[in-house]
Amino acid sequence: MKPFNYFQPTEIRFGRGRLRQLGKAAARFGTRALLVTVPATEPLGPVIAKAKASLEAAGLAVAHFEGVVPNPTTDSISAGSAVAREHQADLIVGLGGGSSLDTAKAIAVQATHEGGCWDYLFDQAAPTDRTLPVIAVTTTSGTGSHVTQVAVATNLTLRIKSYLCDNHLFPKLALVDPELMLTAPRAVTAMTGWDAFTHAFEAYLHKSCSPYVAMLALEAIRLVAAHLPPLLEDLGNLELRTAMAWADTLAGLCIANAGVTLPHSVGMAISGRCPDVPHGASLAVIYPAFTRHTVAAAIPQFAAVGRILNPELNAVSEADAAAQCCVEIDLLLQRIGLQLDLDNLGVPASEFDALAEQALQLPDYRNNPRTATRDEIRALLDGCRARG
Repeated sequence: MKPFNYFQPTEIRFGRGRLRQLGKAAARFGTRALLVTVPATEPLGPVIAKAKASLEAAGLAVAHFEGVVPNPTTDSISAGSAVAREHQADLIVGLGGGSSLDTAKAIAVQATHEGGCWDYLFDQAAPTDRTLPVIAVTTTSGTGSHVTQVAVATNLTLRIKSYLCDNHLFPKLALVDPELMLTAPRAVTAMTGWDAFTHAFEAYLHKSCSPYVAMLALEAIRLVAAHLPPLLEDLGNLELRTAMAWADTLAGLCIANAGVTLPHSVGMAISGRCPDVPHGASLAVIYPAFTRHTVAAAIPQFAAVGRILNPELNAVSEADAAAQCCVEIDLLLQRIGLQLDLDNLGVPASEFDALAEQALQLPDYRNNPRTATRDEIRALLDGCRARG
C-alpha cells in the first residue's frame, strides 16, 4: 500500500432536521452573519426563512445576500462581498446548491482580501487566515462543495470558468439535512446526482487516489447507481434522498483529497464559454467519449465500477468488464435522462478549438490515467455532437 495523506477539517452534521441546529451552531463562529442564497422564492423560500429565523433566534445579526446565480460569476461574488463588508460580517452562511456554497466561500475570501476573488485562483495568490469562516447548508446532492476547499467562479468578460482552491475555504461546519433536498426539482436532482457520480469516479481514477479515497469513491458510486434512478421517479422519497445526500458527501470528501480529471477540465471550459450550460450537463455530454478515451489506461478501476453498475460482469474477465463499464455508464445516463450532445446544449462547433485550448488551462486533465492532448480533446468534442 502506497503512503498517503487524508485531510478533512469540516465538521459534518448529517441527518434529518439538522437545519434546526443552524443558529446555535453558527453562534460558535461569529455574531454577524451574511446569509448567501438564491432569490428567496419557491421552492427554497420557506427553507431560507427558517434558516434566517434560526440564526436570529441565536442572537446573530443577519444580512441576506440573495444574488447567487448558476455558474457563479465574479460579478455576483463582488456584489455579495460588498454586502458582507457593509454588514461587517464575521461569518458567512451559504445555503443552497453548489452555486450558493461556492459563492459563499468566494465571498469569504473577497470580503477580507485586497482585489477580487479572481486574484485568488488556484494558480494565483493564496487566501490567508483572514478568510471568514463559512457554514455550508446544502440543499442538493451532487456538488460536494459543503466538504471541499474549492470555490468555482466564472469570469463573464474573459469567458473563463476557474476555481479557488485553498484549505482556508473548507467550511467550518456542514449541515447535511436530507429533508432540504426535497426542494430540488427533477432536472436539478438528475444533474447534481450525476455530478456526485463523476466526483467519485474521477477521484477513483485520479493519479493521487489513495486506498481511503478509493473506499469512499466506490461506496458513493454504489449509492448513486442504486438510488438516483428510482429517486427520479419518486422525488418525495426521503430514504432515497438520504442515500443520495450521503453519496454526495462521500464524493465531496473524495475530491477534497484526490481531485477530478479530464471531464471537469472540459466541462469547466464548456460552462465558461457557454454559461447557460449547467455543470452537470457539461459533464454528462463529455462522459461517453471520455470513458472510451480512458478505459485502456485504467482497466482495474473501470472493471470495478462496471461490476458495481452490472453485477453480471463479475463472471467475465477484467478487460471485458472494463470495456462494458463504458456501456453501463451510457445506460446510467440514459436512465437519468442525461444522454446529451453539444448541439442540443447549444454549444456551436465554432467554439470547439477555443474549448480545447481552455480545457488545457486547468490542471485536472493531467491527472487522468491517459493524458489528453489538445488535438485529442478537440476530437472528443467532435464526438459529442448529435449523430444521425
